[in-house]
Amino acid sequence: MPTLSTILMVEDTLKKANELLTIAELKRRLPKKVMHQTLIQTLDYLQVSGKILIGTKGILWIFAEKKELDKLIRQGTEV
Repeated sequence: MPTLSTILMVEDTLKKANELLTIAELKRRLPKKVMHQTLIQTLDYLQVSGKILIGTKGILWIFAEKKELDKLIRQGTEV
């Protein structure tokens, strides 16, 4: 089972990537080694919680923080 520190480490790495990553590339970018099964469980959790999308070409961070949403709302046009 993944620990909270592992989940946060994977989240941080995906946020900083700002691009589509394969699982192999994600493993290379993580600051600490993570067992494959633990990484898969972490990715499953992040997908179910709506923070990432896992597709055939890789993994993408999609979660928008509240600060980012507020900025987008202010820049938007009211209809």
